[in-house]
Amino acid sequence: MAFGHRRLKIMDLEPASGQPMIDHQLGLSMVFNGAIYNYPELRAELQTLGYQFHSDGDTEVLLKGYHAWGENLLPKLNGMFAFAIWERDRERLFLARDRLGIKPLYMSQDGARLRFASTLPALLQGGGIDTSLDPVALNHYLNFHAVVPAPRTLLSGVEKLPPATWLRVEADGSREQHCWWQLQFGPQRDEVPYELNDWRDLVLDGLREAVSIRQRAAVDVGVLLSGGVDSSLLVGLLREAGVDNLSTFSIGFEDAGGERGDEFHYSDLIANHYGTRHHQLRIGEHEIIERLPEAFRAMSEPMVSHDCIAFYLLSREVSKHCKVVQSGQGADELFAGYHWYPQVDGAQDPYAAYRAAFFDRDHAELLETLQRKWQGEDWAGEFVREHFAMPGAAAPVDKALRLDSTIMLVDDPVKRVDNMTMAWGLEARVPFLDYRLVELSARIPGRFKLPDGGKQVLKEAARQVIPHEVIDRPKGYFPVPGLKHLEGATLGWVRDLLLDPGQDRGLFEPAMLDRLLSDPRGQLTPLRGSKLWQLAALNLWLSEHGL
Repeated sequence: MAFGHRRLKIMDLEPASGQPMIDHQLGLSMVFNGAIYNYPELRAELQTLGYQFHSDGDTEVLLKGYHAWGENLLPKLNGMFAFAIWERDRERLFLARDRLGIKPLYMSQDGARLRFASTLPALLQGGGIDTSLDPVALNHYLNFHAVVPAPRTLLSGVEKLPPATWLRVEADGSREQHCWWQLQFGPQRDEVPYELNDWRDLVLDGLREAVSIRQRAAVDVGVLLSGGVDSSLLVGLLREAGVDNLSTFSIGFEDAGGERGDEFHYSDLIANHYGTRHHQLRIGEHEIIERLPEAFRAMSEPMVSHDCIAFYLLSREVSKHCKVVQSGQGADELFAGYHWYPQVDGAQDPYAAYRAAFFDRDHAELLETLQRKWQGEDWAGEFVREHFAMPGAAAPVDKALRLDSTIMLVDDPVKRVDNMTMAWGLEARVPFLDYRLVELSARIPGRFKLPDGGKQVLKEAARQVIPHEVIDRPKGYFPVPGLKHLEGATLGWVRDLLLDPGQDRGLFEPAMLDRLLSDPRGQLTPLRGSKLWQLAALNLWLSEHGL
């Protein structure tokens, strides 16, 4: 048995919090990735039980908490985490992952050994991995907007522990796995009469707590400021909490296809309003192409969202100034900020409405895209249909919100931010994914989320804190027009990625490649993403990882 760890010092800067952490007296050893925000309170509780501490960080709290409570420690934790604990006397391994899967945990097991890591490429470095592609995962990648739900990854020999799950592995290799948290939708009995203002006040109180507790660190904490409601609200709440000299960071790109490549107008408005130490980063098309390969090397799984490169380059800049940032990921998935939620809410067939809005292509087109050996059933479609049918979310919009917050969010926006920030030794904290706020949001009926272009209750909370100009504006995101519209040098580069014989893995039908390349700007997914870029991104990821 071997543990290895590369430490990013955040909570406790002293060597006593180093890892792997070994407690000979308790017979426990551990490695841990993440941050437990309520560790001081848990530490005090453990001290009343007689435990003594030799460090001031959160790692030792996890170790002694597991000794005291076993797997019942997990519901007590407020934070993001993936950790492994070795029980010396029982020769047993315990692995666990946080509720929303903010921190990753990849695994590979064969007849001889189990290996686990925070990144998939780390497992590849050890060799002996079955790197053949999983056809079911490939189906999800090409259909479900590059989301491959746990436990699958694109590689047959690597799985990921699902969020809110623990796994116990015995010395003989036998496994016991359990999901320890589930999200329930709909108001509690005493909340049924609540109106918009009641929910607004609860959301604001919950977000204040979530933002405040994520300031716990021995180093400065900054904010990734896009200029949208979510990140602007974080800045406002931090200043309200008395945080001075707050650093904020924004990124922009060259315009393309008639689309503006930055939102500096709004991020500047917030930075000036609150007097933050603001940093603007503008990236040219040449640097996008130049840096894309290294960004893909930082990806544990291939991602198609254009803002991957934005987060990668922004993280490079931010890491020069601080080690921790707060980020607004999760608000859209919790408070119904995307355009498809009203479509699902008013549909006779919510599943069909969701699929029409979110899936990148229908099953017939998927079959035209893949060569015969990779074709199969409508696996992604069946996954979503079964998820919609599960108990725990009765309203159509709640079914979509549950899927997006517990599946899509985990393996798209959250994974994207974690991969790109950690590549630069930067820790990203996501207050909207504080589990208490997530549980609260699930109890709020859709009629308080869907109006006002979505996120109504969150926008009403924001009006109590930040300037209205940032709230009453068209919805934006980190745009990278050069990748979305694929023109000029970028298009040539993509063409080489797909037509170079050295890149041909027998995945795609040549006729489909010809069709996409003949009209790159006209072949967009329902989410306005490039179908051509999706295929090129897969080839690029495989190449950068030697697959």
